[in-house]
Amino acid sequence: MGLLMLKPENDKGQYISPFHDIPIHPDGCQDRFNMVVEIPRWTSAKMEIATKDPLNPIKQDVKKGKLRYVANCFPHKGYIWNYGAIPQTWEDPHHKDENTGCCGDNDPIDVCEIGNKACSRGEIIQVKVLGTLAMIDEGETDWKVIVINIEDPEAANFNNIDDVRKHKPGYLEATEDWFRRYKVPDGKPENQFAFNGEFKDKGYATAIIEETHGFWKALVTKKTDRGICCTNTTLSGSPYYCSQASAEAIVAVAPPCGPPNPTPTEVDRWFFCNKK
Repeated sequence: MGLLMLKPENDKGQYISPFHDIPIHPDGCQDRFNMVVEIPRWTSAKMEIATKDPLNPIKQDVKKGKLRYVANCFPHKGYIWNYGAIPQTWEDPHHKDENTGCCGDNDPIDVCEIGNKACSRGEIIQVKVLGTLAMIDEGETDWKVIVINIEDPEAANFNNIDDVRKHKPGYLEATEDWFRRYKVPDGKPENQFAFNGEFKDKGYATAIIEETHGFWKALVTKKTDRGICCTNTTLSGSPYYCSQASAEAIVAVAPPCGPPNPTPTEVDRWFFCNKK
């Protein structure tokens, strides 16, 4: 099977974990966040940081023995944003949010980047936060944070969630619709949302991100354990820290990547799902 996986390396060729070793904030910029791009806009392959694998490579999800692709619910085709995660965050599955009434989904916090550029898989970009949507996915809180690349030519026009409504009319409605219905072709019910599907503003979103950063700190310092692989190469105070030599040994025993399989033709199928 042609499983696509990206080796976790930085720009110096050193092995890192994209989950644990990339700082949540760029140097000296507390009002900005780093984003790991897992899925470029308009693509369909369900790529994600592998939280249970050593060094957490980005790889394609497998379900029932098949590589996973997102279904296309008309009028959407693939992902309608650059989709990824903020490193050094974690939604604790044992923490019940007082507003959503549900626990976290055991992953880094998800982000939807709404700029003009279709990014590359594995790219690290700096973003500013605009707001968030609280999706309830099979009984779990799954925050979807709306962000924009600070290098986007229109970034200066976007400083809060209302700016998205003003400058990209229909985009937030399309985002809510996408997340509500994307699992329906798989025979699952529509996803639900806290706050009646209302997008919360920048301040609320930033507070949620910082909260999940605190949960991550507990994870990598072994104050909590939820089956996540916390091996890292930069957090010297973490009990999971490893040297570059150890990281090289981890990568060396990973299965080699073969040539990718052709994309199945059914990936392009459009589903016409009734809205409820």
